[in-house]
Amino acid sequence: MVVTRAREQAGALADALTERGATAVSVPVIEIVDPVDGGAVLRDCLARLGQADWLVITSPNGATKVSQALDSVPLNPGVSVAVIGPGTAGRAQDLGIRVDLIPDTSIAEGLLEAMPLPSRDGATVLLARAAAARRLLPEELRKRGWTVHDVAAYRTVGVPVSDADMWACRHSDAVAFTSSSTVSHLHRGVGAENLPALIACIGPATAATARELGLTVDVEAEPHTIDGLVDAIVNHFSGTAETKR
Repeated sequence: MVVTRAREQAGALADALTERGATAVSVPVIEIVDPVDGGAVLRDCLARLGQADWLVITSPNGATKVSQALDSVPLNPGVSVAVIGPGTAGRAQDLGIRVDLIPDTSIAEGLLEAMPLPSRDGATVLLARAAAARRLLPEELRKRGWTVHDVAAYRTVGVPVSDADMWACRHSDAVAFTSSSTVSHLHRGVGAENLPALIACIGPATAATARELGLTVDVEAEPHTIDGLVDAIVNHFSGTAETKR
């Protein structure tokens, strides 16, 4: 099973797959780096948040970068914090960030359903997320009356694929994708013809990217978490779950 997460983050997924009987092969195709401004805009926007404003964190990586920024810019106690998904919530809470809202579904659409309307004119939502993320959240929040600051908390950059990585992909049974960036970078690095036969995705946004690249998605996790992805893969190979295509 090919694991495509960044090298420093691959361990949890690889260990979970190994515990369930798979042989996990790490092919890291992305790396998480600071935004081009070194986090200056994030720190400035955090400092400006006040009563009735919201901070939205969309990934564990975002939680890490927000926590680092909060070391120098404490969060106003009147600010509410929303996250997407239990993984992000867990990382935020482990880092000492209070979480006020976790939507039922771990995707942007779920957050939009759960977010309240602004309680005053000019109420702000700070989106701390990856550079070049989906436009859905800021666009829909603005339509609902929020002032939105969409800030790059980090960047995802590609990692060159080695000959050994190419061989591993060609000779593995399946690949686990945990984000759209892992899909696009592995597809670009090895080509569709060298991907494993089975494609597993952590959620609908990742699966949509795979399909846009012409790939067939065999497994889509529900819930959209690392544990959900592992369970979906195991269920697929054991024949206890229907394949999503």
